[in-house]
Amino acid sequence: MSESTGVLRLPEAVQFGRGARAGIPVAVARFGRRAFVVVDPFLAGTAPFAETLSGLDAAGVTAFVYTGVVPELPLDGIDAAVAVARGFGPDVVLGYGGGSALDLAKLVSLLLVHPGPLSRYYGENAVPSPILPVVAVPTTAGTGSEVTPVAVVSDPERELKVGVSDAALVPRVAIVDPELTVGAPPTVTAASGIDALVHAVESFTAAERAPEWGSTLPIFVGRNRLSSVLALDAVRALGSWLPRAVADGSDVEAREQCAYGSLLAGMAFGSGGTHLSHALQYPIGAITHTPHGVGTGMMLPYVLQALRVASEPQLAQIGEALGVRADAQAAIDRIALIVATIGIPRTLADIGITRDQLPRIAELARGVTRLAGNAALPPTRELLLSILEAAYTGDRSSLS
Repeated sequence: MSESTGVLRLPEAVQFGRGARAGIPVAVARFGRRAFVVVDPFLAGTAPFAETLSGLDAAGVTAFVYTGVVPELPLDGIDAAVAVARGFGPDVVLGYGGGSALDLAKLVSLLLVHPGPLSRYYGENAVPSPILPVVAVPTTAGTGSEVTPVAVVSDPERELKVGVSDAALVPRVAIVDPELTVGAPPTVTAASGIDALVHAVESFTAAERAPEWGSTLPIFVGRNRLSSVLALDAVRALGSWLPRAVADGSDVEAREQCAYGSLLAGMAFGSGGTHLSHALQYPIGAITHTPHGVGTGMMLPYVLQALRVASEPQLAQIGEALGVRADAQAAIDRIALIVATIGIPRTLADIGITRDQLPRIAELARGVTRLAGNAALPPTRELLLSILEAAYTGDRSSLS
């Protein structure tokens, strides 16, 4: 999509700010009186969550609390959650927690309305009609799942994680309260926060494509006028405040800015899409089992270095947003400094990748076409191998 056109896919309501969690009961009750609540197990005993349950009860909503959230969402875990939810018979699903909890809430809502198996809906635009209403409440600043049309799962029959991407998966209401992120440890803050920055940067540097308005648009339409405004503001917030949030988790102002940046980045990439850092992380994550944000954040400086000439005008704007000068190389160097400052590993070797694995990683990444094909350069085997080799050695100069 071009800078003269735009697409956004968003909830019907987005509520952001300190204390916004007080609005959860009102939002949920609007959709019915029986709520299936998907929550990360370590959050189920916290005071803010207890307040949410009390609020639901006062609003006349019967809540069933489900804590069986497993990171990376294995397929059997999704099926187990759906079976429990079906027995309860909810009117609405509340997702409360990190990206896995929110994605599970979306997929439960999907499979309560439409028949399984989930594999019927892999890929893009495969959900035939709306799903059960979802109210999404993130407790980390990272995935942006509270506003995106995407959920990612681990299918044992597939070598890589796989996504369900459809506008029907966008939650009906997103409630983002920065105070809920204060308890996240530094490693989680770093991994989730850098992933949000990757979302913003990659949606802003995605390929521009002419829309075919008479056809069903792909979920990721590429860089466009509407997503770019959001992405650049997300870069401003995250670039300045993420290192502070990692260094001092009690800094509520830093938490607020990171939650804001993550929200905007999710709104941006929900239509603009991501590209090579994410495509490469799929096989890297499958091999190393490192957190998603660690992989995307580590790869971003190398990807941008390879795309520097093709994305020079956009990178110059990113440099300005990051508080350095309007220069592509300055932007890349600043991002690399942020990655290092918050403790993200610098090389593929640091996370256990061996050089002989690089060709297979490149091959698998090329196969993730909705991501690899969204970059400003064609995702040739040679391009991906050059990025991987640089990331293995830690030498970005080979890409210049």
